[in-house]
Amino acid sequence: MTEGISYIHLDEVESTNSFLHAYSGKEGSLMTIAHAEYQTAGRGQGGNRWESAKGLNLTFSVKSYPVDLPVNRQYLMLEAGALAVYYALSGYSDGFSIKWPNDIYWKDYKISGTLSECSVSSHGVRSCILGTGINVNQTHFQGNVPNPISLSTIVGHEVSRMALLETVTEHLTVLLERINKRDYEMVDKEYKQHLYRNKGYHLYEDANGRFEAEYSDILDNGHLLLKRRDGLVSEYAFKEVAFVLP
Repeated sequence: MTEGISYIHLDEVESTNSFLHAYSGKEGSLMTIAHAEYQTAGRGQGGNRWESAKGLNLTFSVKSYPVDLPVNRQYLMLEAGALAVYYALSGYSDGFSIKWPNDIYWKDYKISGTLSECSVSSHGVRSCILGTGINVNQTHFQGNVPNPISLSTIVGHEVSRMALLETVTEHLTVLLERINKRDYEMVDKEYKQHLYRNKGYHLYEDANGRFEAEYSDILDNGHLLLKRRDGLVSEYAFKEVAFVLP
């Protein structure tokens, strides 16, 4: 395993993010990773629940310590987490993309989500916990996610969860090193390059109803810009707009 990384294996826990918030043991200098066989209260972005059958999927959190990252650029941490999962999954099959802000999709199906929780001060981001769930070997889902899919369903066979975690960690290590070297634009560019629906007009829905728009940009604070056919550009924070799926 990579130097400077501490691994913690948990059989069952309420949430790996909550565990790392309270963890007071030996931490890695680069990152600390807690992965669990089962989470009794796994969390997604915006208070969502993450459904995961015991022993079938990959549920883990990574606590890292970015160097001199300004508070107004903390969205880069979520970008790095999403990119690491995207790159790892893309080693198994084509068709993956990053659905703003934190999901990984295979075509129009959700396979993964990441929750970012950063601790900040007047000097910048002190630490950040990225909590990720990846559907690996689960084939039946009972929750309220309308379009789940697993990696085993995509590739047609079971996949080693620990091998996948190691690959995600390798990619995340590289991305965090870029952030620590202040190579912010490269991380941001790669994230935007692999976005779901980053080309063409698609259906969306906000508080005023459904509309067609194309992706315009994502701001440093993580807000999404959508451009309608009449040229109007609207700015959305998370949960203010929904992707209308096929």
